[in-house]
Amino acid sequence: MSAPAAPSAVLDRNGLDALVAALTAQGRTVVGPTVRDGAIVLSELASADVLPYGWGVELDAGRYRLVPREDGAAFAHSAGPQSWKSYLHPARERLWSADRSPEGRVVFTEHDAEPPSYAFLGVRPCDLRAIAIQDRVLTGGAHEDTGYGKRRRRALLIAAECTEPGATCFCVSMGGGPAADPGYDLALTEVVDADGHRFLVRVGSEEGERLLDQVPHHAADLGTEAIARSSVDAARDRMGRSMPPVDLRALMGASLDAERWNDVAERCLTCGNCTMVCPTCFCTTTEEVTDLTGDHTERWQRWDSCFDLDFSYLHGGPVRATPRSRYRQWLTHKLSTWHDQFDTSGCVGCGRCIAWCPAGIDITEEVAALETEHGTETD
Repeated sequence: MSAPAAPSAVLDRNGLDALVAALTAQGRTVVGPTVRDGAIVLSELASADVLPYGWGVELDAGRYRLVPREDGAAFAHSAGPQSWKSYLHPARERLWSADRSPEGRVVFTEHDAEPPSYAFLGVRPCDLRAIAIQDRVLTGGAHEDTGYGKRRRRALLIAAECTEPGATCFCVSMGGGPAADPGYDLALTEVVDADGHRFLVRVGSEEGERLLDQVPHHAADLGTEAIARSSVDAARDRMGRSMPPVDLRALMGASLDAERWNDVAERCLTCGNCTMVCPTCFCTTTEEVTDLTGDHTERWQRWDSCFDLDFSYLHGGPVRATPRSRYRQWLTHKLSTWHDQFDTSGCVGCGRCIAWCPAGIDITEEVAALETEHGTETD
């Protein structure tokens, strides 16, 4: 839905509390970042008090640590191990069940329950782009994932623009940035200075405008708008990583036989962590589970990974039997052939695959090495 012509507004911390309360009063399940188990994770929020005020993160390849902040900011942290995919495209979902009566009659029951009405608070711009990509993948073609579609249509998105990129972030080099693209209902930019702790709010939909009307706020002053914009602009220049400034689609297509794949294969554990934390990876499989009597069975859809040896199994064995072939498949699909399927890249530059790889494999480093090897071969 196109954004109405509405001026920017400002919420203070009490206004943010009221925003969560208003969403809860609407019957929505509010989900946002909070601190648990040594990480900033997504969870249902009973109030805004449990947001990660005063916490940031320290990132590197294979490294993630919480670090305290003196300014008490709520959204001054990079992407955590989860993405909103966990709610819109859950890791495990029951599709149907079947029961056999004593007389031998089999009755099938489709599990098509009404999904929660989610309100996502604190959606990073990279994750906002990832949601748009999954929309294209899972609802943009002839065969819609109906479960995803229902959850997505009922979800309200409140973005939090990025002012503190992490050491593994590279969204700018993937065509994104710390500013929120269209697709949000409300967008927040956090400002903490001598004048107080507040949030510049932009409206992105009519539903967002109605929500803002329900909470105490005031018109944005020029000073807050200027600080918010300059903070986001400064974040653009502080990305911790970057992709090489080349045509990634063409580079990957020209690198299928590159020697670099052997190098990464020696380090890759094929654990699939990168696909699990990636906000756009969407592959699933189905499995049937029966009880001990054999009279009840259920079909479940669950996440799968192209790093799984059985993912490409056909009669006679797996098509991609080596770590080299499986890593090459993942990276080439993500950066190149995704364009052929969905007219977009499959990477938004969030850096999760770098931070949460137990072997510390860096996707930007691998692509740079492929570019160097390709350039040497063509000289």
